[in-house]
Amino acid sequence: MDTTCARRLLLYMGLTSSEQVNQLEGLDEELELILTSFDSNYAWNYGNVKEGLHDLYEKAKREQWNGTEQLAWDTDVDPEKGILPDFANPLIGYGPYEKLNAREKNRVRHGQISLQLSQFLHGEQGALIVASQLVGAVPWIDAKYYASTQTMDEARHVEVFGRYVRDKLEWQWAVNTDLKELLDATITDSRWDFKYLGMQIIIEGLAMAAFGNLYQITTEPLLKDLIHYVMRDEARHVAFGVVSLKGYYDDMPEAELREREDFVIYACELMRNRLVGDQIATAMGWDREEVKNLVLNSDVGRAFRASLFKRVVPNLKRLGLLTPRVREAFAQLDILQFEDADPEADDRALGLV
Repeated sequence: MDTTCARRLLLYMGLTSSEQVNQLEGLDEELELILTSFDSNYAWNYGNVKEGLHDLYEKAKREQWNGTEQLAWDTDVDPEKGILPDFANPLIGYGPYEKLNAREKNRVRHGQISLQLSQFLHGEQGALIVASQLVGAVPWIDAKYYASTQTMDEARHVEVFGRYVRDKLEWQWAVNTDLKELLDATITDSRWDFKYLGMQIIIEGLAMAAFGNLYQITTEPLLKDLIHYVMRDEARHVAFGVVSLKGYYDDMPEAELREREDFVIYACELMRNRLVGDQIATAMGWDREEVKNLVLNSDVGRAFRASLFKRVVPNLKRLGLLTPRVREAFAQLDILQFEDADPEADDRALGLV
């Protein structure tokens, strides 16, 4: 893209001014260099040394799919209507939004779905990079096998989300700053278990909830099928993290465990505050804090934000990371109530297992 999405939305709607344009974020970049350093492990024991990983690897091989052939790309998609229902729009009732005419509101809705799917796309590229790192970093051969299948999964996810955003929505937004910060932290950390925590447990866990929400409310058939295929893979990816880290933190020294607690709290605080409308607000020249508070406090925003952690919190509890410090932080984030949630039941309800 040659311009920011904010500039594009204002130009698209004929609402831009030179003063507003000067306040917008800088140009999107096509390539960004990020320096990484982490230990890679040969695993000379070629047996199955981590219970559950071999079965997960076999399942991954059975469930490979081809997005080019198995998705109906000839589906006609109108990005200004028919993708998300009105009840899912937290801007309804907001004065500046209500002053827009019907055409302008449709453009904003186009921007909202494009923004959401763009973040899915960027997150999948981050997952692709982390999965490729795990192939070298993990200390068990069966984990290397599985991480290699996840690398293929994530490549496919980037492919299909990229194609949908490019061909059907024709509008890609830059990565959200909070998501980018967590992706960078996960990719650049040298410790393999942090890569699992950041990606498999937290980012993938949140993605599963966000995908599930979109799958249930969208009426656009191509997107619905795309999301369902992706979620089948993502359910395995989260399980990969839980199986691999099970027992790892049981006897960890206190100082090292505290570093994991800090990372979990930091990551969940970042992810709670993403997708809060600030990028749309910037694009429209609206007050960012006003829109952020509106979205955070709306019924739609509260329900969506809370549901994001229904998988993350119980999985952290399974790993022994729902420590008193983490509990206190999660209580402040109002997500502790999910500690006994059953993510597998949600998977079964959606036909993923």
